[in-house]
Amino acid sequence: MKVSIIMGSTSDYEVMSGAEQMLKQFGVGYETRVISAHRTPDLMFEYSKSLKDRGFGVVIAGAGGAAHLAGVAAGLTTLPVIAVPMATKNLGGLDSLLSMVQMPTGIPVATVAIGGAKNAAILAVEILALGDKALSDRLDDYRREQADKIRNTTV
Repeated sequence: MKVSIIMGSTSDYEVMSGAEQMLKQFGVGYETRVISAHRTPDLMFEYSKSLKDRGFGVVIAGAGGAAHLAGVAAGLTTLPVIAVPMATKNLGGLDSLLSMVQMPTGIPVATVAIGGAKNAAILAVEILALGDKALSDRLDDYRREQADKIRNTTV
């Protein structure tokens, strides 16, 4: 299964490229697209409705401000959607974060920290690893490596 990485504008790519890096590290396929829930609603509808048939298992959606991208995606597919709030000039990303976590009952969106694209990718890997033993083993190795770095750190 692959992961869909979508973002509201190209200005989000600097942060969202972190998701690509993590997915590459785990050997998980992905597709990255710029799709605006507000400026290209027809494309958003078409894209989200096609994800399952095209072999995707998780969506990572990054957006700032009104940040409706993740919620609209979640409303159009039953795939798990992970939101990445983007930092904004006026409110530092709090507006994005609150927009993403306030989803109505029945349309859940998992939300990571502001700018947390790498963690979104790791969460996507955890979801996909539930049905993929090799990926689960790579995830276990990653966690062991993270723990070893701390154990071997001196100040």
